[in-house]
Amino acid sequence: MSDAGARRPTRYRRLARRTAVVLLAATALLLAAMAIRARQTLPQTSGEVAVPGIAGSVEILRDVNGVPHIFADSLPDAWFALGYAHAQDRMWQMEFTRRLGAGRLAEVIGPKALGTDRFFRTLGLYRLAEAQAASLSPQTRRALESYAAGINAWLVHRAAALPVEFMLLRYRPEPWQVADSLVWGRLLSYQLSTNWTTELLRARLSTRLPKSLIVELWPVGPDESPVTLGVAESLPAGFARLADSLAPAAGWPQPRGASNAWAIGSERSATGAPILANDPHLELVAPNQWYLARLVTPDVEMTGATAPGMPFVLLGHNGSVAWGMTSTNADTQDLFIETIDPEDSGRYLTPDGSQPFLTRDETIRVKGAEPVVLTVRATRHGPVISDLLADMDAVAGITAVIALASESEAAEDPSADALAAMPLARDAESFAAVAAEFEAPTLNIFFADTRGTIGMIAPGRIPVRRRGDGSLPAAGASGQQDWIGVIPRDERPRILNPESGYLFNANNRLTGKDYPWFIARDWEDPYRARRIGEVLASRPQHSPDDMQALQGDALSDAARELLPLMLDGVGPVEGMSARAVAMLRGWDLRMRRDRPEPLIFAAWLRETTRGIAADELGPHFPQYWRNRPRFVGAVLTHNSHWCGDARSGVAQDCGPVLRDALDRALASIASRLGRDMAGWRWGDLHRAVFRHRILGEVPVLSWLADLSVPSDGGDDTVNTGALAGGDSAEPYTNVHGAGYRAVYDLGDLAASRFMIAAGQSGNPFSPHYRDLLAAWRDGTYIRIAGNREEMVAADHERLVLIPAHD
Repeated sequence: MSDAGARRPTRYRRLARRTAVVLLAATALLLAAMAIRARQTLPQTSGEVAVPGIAGSVEILRDVNGVPHIFADSLPDAWFALGYAHAQDRMWQMEFTRRLGAGRLAEVIGPKALGTDRFFRTLGLYRLAEAQAASLSPQTRRALESYAAGINAWLVHRAAALPVEFMLLRYRPEPWQVADSLVWGRLLSYQLSTNWTTELLRARLSTRLPKSLIVELWPVGPDESPVTLGVAESLPAGFARLADSLAPAAGWPQPRGASNAWAIGSERSATGAPILANDPHLELVAPNQWYLARLVTPDVEMTGATAPGMPFVLLGHNGSVAWGMTSTNADTQDLFIETIDPEDSGRYLTPDGSQPFLTRDETIRVKGAEPVVLTVRATRHGPVISDLLADMDAVAGITAVIALASESEAAEDPSADALAAMPLARDAESFAAVAAEFEAPTLNIFFADTRGTIGMIAPGRIPVRRRGDGSLPAAGASGQQDWIGVIPRDERPRILNPESGYLFNANNRLTGKDYPWFIARDWEDPYRARRIGEVLASRPQHSPDDMQALQGDALSDAARELLPLMLDGVGPVEGMSARAVAMLRGWDLRMRRDRPEPLIFAAWLRETTRGIAADELGPHFPQYWRNRPRFVGAVLTHNSHWCGDARSGVAQDCGPVLRDALDRALASIASRLGRDMAGWRWGDLHRAVFRHRILGEVPVLSWLADLSVPSDGGDDTVNTGALAGGDSAEPYTNVHGAGYRAVYDLGDLAASRFMIAAGQSGNPFSPHYRDLLAAWRDGTYIRIAGNREEMVAADHERLVLIPAHD
């Protein structure tokens, strides 16, 4: 080798070392800058701040978990201080929420947010919030105005810098308005009422499968009344192409919701007083949607979960009454296929003849690009969502559009008034009276009081259809499936002090066969509810410790029902499959993060669902694909024709499908975790992942802002850890669960137990951003109580807001 050739590697090594030094130096400078920025963005939590908008001084005492205890001389001042505290800890989250609901994300994020903005501009949620603001009661308006004043006081008088998200996006937030708070409720209504996507999937499948097979994809349990699937009218020509083009709405926000709640009466309680437990399930994000707070005034004290952007204690207790909520799962959305008038494309057909589309123009400002003008059309049923198709050429020549009808989009909505009044009720009777005014989203509201009463009311607006069950899009021109009203308020479901001594709901069927009104066809699978009912009935009395344990229960009732069928049906297997079958036969059915069996079962069920349905559903399968234990169970018992040619209706041996699915499942896991099954862990792939919607896209900061922890549970356990599923690259990731848990003992409400996912702060640089993550994962709780004097003496962080004088 020549001397030059020998020297070349040496020069390369020197260059590499110098490059590494430069990179390390740059990283050190970046980390130093982040550390400086971190100190600047942390809120002032001690001292005294003069602010306009309050009548008297207010103390915000933060405990060791970062939970604010607000002591004020009046409720308006308490709302003000809550707004101030929310802004200190969650201002970016609040900003993101109001911009999401208003369709204004592209203004600050750029073109990639344009699709989301177009969607929410079409729904018009912020317009509805503005209309709702104009009809608030004086008391509710004062609460929302006081809360907004607290937020704006922090924006103007803050000692800290704005959160890092504002720095990265280079803008300052606008003053907070009353409608900014109300749009939160409109977003939640959308989030809990997205069954229109299932309607669309059924419509797409109707061009491929007979109705009898579509019914079998969503089995109705033996304890449920059968319903007829379908529409009386035929779908218009070309509708299949329109539906298929609309299907990529998967890119639009399509969150899901679920929850658990139960209450036991005094006679069933080891404390001699009612106990109420509640854990609402929403998408896991960073920061969490919930924020713990305690408000104390001379007239009322309330403690529990608030939502940044809203002033009310939405879930909690007030010293006399405790309350919680679950989603009713009512069908409050329908798709209507509107036929365009062949004589005039600006009109559509109705039972009363041709009518013009209602239109409005929305101008969407886009960061770094020209504004986009969106023309929104609406029919008598609602906004035309098919106009959102990215490729309109794909549906050229189709003489129909799709409109979305939704009860949550009623312009007049007293729900905010109800939320403001519920925490002020002093007993169950007065609580139920004000809760009855709540209309959207449709929720089951549980309550218990210190006098021994427990109850539940489902007060939401649920449409009454002229005919049909809303399971498929309806032809709008005939009006045969139009909504003709809502279930009368005094006939909406409710129960008080049941004979059993307890009541519960986990989004399961709410009413029995004798209930005269139709609520929904599609209910959550019954597994969580069955498990809760089983535990509550298992002993004469329960303690708060028992209720805490039940919220953390990871036994899979779905596996208890389905696994024996799978093990019996799989037939003879060898090698890894034989070892897996042996492990599953000895499994205790608990979806524990430190065990391999939950992973094997989940993967086997996932691949079995694919083996049964993928060929039959074809290109529509990814939208259907998630763990479907009821469907698989029905196939293994009485619908075995799905294990062959489903259209034939001929019974088949499902053994080959089960064996192939098990082989694929094990191979898939082995490719990730190796072939030592004893070393596999459910928590290795079932991690609860909390993604930050903005910082998660930024190198280095994503490492700080995104959170992840191995977790128990699954789709169908009381301790829910719902899987991403589908064709996700990480199908077992826990993406949806209990962001808030609480157990209220009505005999000692000061000892109530609380937990939220991750932490109180939305600032990744704060110690309270992730300090509750392990406790949340492990099912432990905190208390939120304490005498003011004792808290001051204990040297808690103490911030005093005093009125500013001109």
